[in-house]
Amino acid sequence: MSQVTLFSVDGFTATEIAGVDEAGRGCLAGPVVAGACILPAEYDLPGMTDSKQLTAAKREVLYDLIREQAVAWAVGVAWAPEIDDINILQATFQAMGRAVRGMKAEPKFLQIDGNKTIPPYALQCDIPQEYVIKGDGKIPAISAASIMAKTFRDRLMVQLAKRYPGYGISKHMGYGTKDHMAAIQKFGPCRQHRLTFRGVKPEPKIQEQASLF
Repeated sequence: MSQVTLFSVDGFTATEIAGVDEAGRGCLAGPVVAGACILPAEYDLPGMTDSKQLTAAKREVLYDLIREQAVAWAVGVAWAPEIDDINILQATFQAMGRAVRGMKAEPKFLQIDGNKTIPPYALQCDIPQEYVIKGDGKIPAISAASIMAKTFRDRLMVQLAKRYPGYGISKHMGYGTKDHMAAIQKFGPCRQHRLTFRGVKPEPKIQEQASLF
């Protein structure tokens, strides 16, 4: 078993603290997904770190282990229409709030990956929190949340690829790859595309000025 030394943040122990992270914020298609996770005092999650540093196969293994061992975990989702309606930052906050509220155990403190905390209107509860820059590689609970969000989203995108063929969604997971951009140009956006994102929304046409001569 991996031994975790109990620590405190503003008086809260590790088992009272939830890590929170997101996946898919920079994509052109699909939802933004947030993960929230409270880890126990002892766990066996070998190799856990920032999800971006892990292979898909390793994330899959850790995803199942985290669900088995965590004190509590949940994911929150904000779909493309909501992203277009309120913008990606606000949709990310909403997904994070949904993840936190979805856990079976209520955390007493939150550690958020990045440089922003979750606004009260998205969290809908009064929990002290702090942001941690690059926290997904520093704090185990945030690493776990990162893996939860990334793996859940990847599994979802594989299913969406079957519903929306032709875009190669299961390969690029909605990111703006060359092949993905070419598919958008060929077929136009589908219901999973973020219509307000550059690369999806039509480029404005530049009207030629009438010649004075």
